[in-house]
Amino acid sequence: MFTFPLTAVRAIIARGEADAAANGGFRNPHYGLAPGQDESPGLWLVGDQGVYIMSNGRLAHQAPPMVCYADQCNPKTNPDWYDYKHRYFGGDDGVEFLAAEEILAVADRRPAATHLRIDLDANSVGISVIVMQ
Repeated sequence: MFTFPLTAVRAIIARGEADAAANGGFRNPHYGLAPGQDESPGLWLVGDQGVYIMSNGRLAHQAPPMVCYADQCNPKTNPDWYDYKHRYFGGDDGVEFLAAEEILAVADRRPAATHLRIDLDANSVGISVIVMQ
């Protein structure tokens, strides 16, 4: 399980859409292996040095994407991030595309929610929203 504050999730989606409008669309998370696939508003769930979500709009030259680390897997705040990442994301680096329309629909149905929850298993990615204190 990975959790992200919904305020950050919404800001990252908005940033991706703004970058896409200014710079010619959305980036492809499949390293060019699936042209056109998942080039729409959304987030990239990335596992490498920790686990984080990032904006997916095309970026201006050398501009950094907007990023938010999972509460459980931030190398700057959790000394056990490496073990947590390996247990719940896997040992390899990777990227999963998450469609903005699905995330926002789930979040909008539960206005009191504070965090996006992402659960991964070998065959699927589950999203839900939760209230965290």
